[in-house]
Amino acid sequence: MEDLDAVVESAIDYVFTKRKYVFDFDHYLRSAKITGPEIKRFIESSTAANLSFMVDDLDLYLEGGSDNLHKQLREAYGYIPKPEARKIRNYLYKILEDAWNYEKTRRRGRRPKAKNK
Repeated sequence: MEDLDAVVESAIDYVFTKRKYVFDFDHYLRSAKITGPEIKRFIESSTAANLSFMVDDLDLYLEGGSDNLHKQLREAYGYIPKPEARKIRNYLYKILEDAWNYEKTRRRGRRPKAKNK
């Protein structure tokens, strides 16, 4: 099985280079039968943190502004038109959402309480 970090990083690279949104993380997680501990490790990984930072950066880029931070973001993401940046932002956030939702469904439930007779 391929490492989740590598799969997500290649999907991110594909989006930024080809502008193709072909990766469905939820479908991948279900078809590869990723376990709860594996998805939890991914959520706590640097890849997920970087993904979150990218989403925040794209939010700020889309917001616009004239302060120094916004100027740096315009320099970094200026080659991407804002409608396309919005699509990329939503796509990256969906990867994070899929991971969070899958992790919730993979949690173990409580054991039933033993009945005292």
